[in-house]
Amino acid sequence: MVLQMTGIKKVFPGVVALDGVDFRLAPGEIHALMGENGAGKSTLIKVLTGVYDIDGGEIELGGEKVRFTGPLQAQQAGISTVYQEVNLCPNLSVAENIYIGREPRRFGRIQWSEMRKRAKRSLARLDLDIDVSAQLDSFSLAIQQMVAIARAVDLQAKVLILDEPTSSLDKDEVDQLFAIMHRLKDQNTAILFVSHFLDQVYEIADRMTVLRNGKLIGEYRTADLPQMQLVSKMIGKELEALEKIEEQTREVPVRGEPLIRATNLGRTGAIAPFDLTIHAGEVVGLAGLLGSGRTELARLLFGADRPDSGELTIDGKPARLSSPRDAMTKGIAFSSENRRTEGIIGELTVRENIILAMQAERGWTRPIPRRRQDELVDRYVKALQIRPADPERLVRDLSGGNQQKVLLARWLITEPRLLIIDEPTRGIDVGAKAEIQRLVAQLADGGMAVLFVSAELEEVLRLSHKIEVLRDRRLVEELTNGDDVDADRIMQTIAGGVTP
Repeated sequence: MVLQMTGIKKVFPGVVALDGVDFRLAPGEIHALMGENGAGKSTLIKVLTGVYDIDGGEIELGGEKVRFTGPLQAQQAGISTVYQEVNLCPNLSVAENIYIGREPRRFGRIQWSEMRKRAKRSLARLDLDIDVSAQLDSFSLAIQQMVAIARAVDLQAKVLILDEPTSSLDKDEVDQLFAIMHRLKDQNTAILFVSHFLDQVYEIADRMTVLRNGKLIGEYRTADLPQMQLVSKMIGKELEALEKIEEQTREVPVRGEPLIRATNLGRTGAIAPFDLTIHAGEVVGLAGLLGSGRTELARLLFGADRPDSGELTIDGKPARLSSPRDAMTKGIAFSSENRRTEGIIGELTVRENIILAMQAERGWTRPIPRRRQDELVDRYVKALQIRPADPERLVRDLSGGNQQKVLLARWLITEPRLLIIDEPTRGIDVGAKAEIQRLVAQLADGGMAVLFVSAELEEVLRLSHKIEVLRDRRLVEELTNGDDVDADRIMQTIAGGVTP
């Protein structure tokens, strides 16, 4: 084994995050680390790479006992990590991001031309041809993710850790990544793969280790563990419990005057002019591939971007949303897909994150009394089952799924009339995903309008009363959900085919 972790224990105040966990990784294998959000996957990775010190157990790398004091030391020992949230410097160029801290130098001076040549070669291994001198934040999240992977691959690590690397990639990009992973496997690199896309895990992984609530459930050959049994082991429930994730009835709510009506609304370079209506109690799904214009449409409705054509009416009256604050005063809330840079503030507590939007709406000169804060936060922590249920815990210490719930609580506390949620279940586990889907259905039943953006078509179909299909930054078709609408039909529309 290239890596052996034995009896690993990690304790945070009031929480045992890892309780005697074993994990092993062989050269030339792809090993999936599975479990719900909060199961201990990220903690195990951070213990391995020196982000956290361990409270018990041993780590052996290449047969030698190790204990790293930080990620740089782990990297120098041959362990390279690509995290779910792109952990690069957006203000630097692509080439600088790939070689930061390892810049080719001569007589102490950085050789910029040589660095750009090496960066292009590194990206070429991923079949990616972009301008490496361009600033990183000029590219999409998917491209930024591929740059992070290119940096990790260039380090020629013995152990490559990929933590949700496909969450921002489309199918072709996932195929490219898997081809790279197979190539590295053939070169005897050990790959630890974390993903909530079960189909991808079964396509790429040789073995898997399952964690639940900080404990080891077992290690299995992927071929020997059926997918439904894996889910049962992850969530600690029988298969029947999973099947009780009921689909929302597709009965369209009583229609009156639309809450929101967009007419020929558009923004040059972002999304072509479109028409859209959203009624109270209606879930409207946005379906389309990465870059199709889903987020751009949502941002126009929230005032995060300004349209340069068309008009928007709310309750039948013209509305001009010059900023998100204007949208908030009209009862519109927006939970962004990029929870790290546009959502949670890691240095603040769960309580402080939840009350942020309400406080902004009131104005900073009218602070919410602490007792009122505690009452509201306690209600939403319980309602959304945020774990651990400690409002004074720093939100950065929560799992991805629980951070997403904190972000939803922030907006629900403002009691919006329209809730826009962009990829609320991206990169979170089956159990948390089901909870959020049930919440969306309950909110609509209670009369709230929801604009639901998701790359997972089955999720859009399960929740939406109608589906707006986007392609190439253009709204191409509106489908009323029903028995004649399925994933194949939506995919045909996305692909530009003729729908039946």
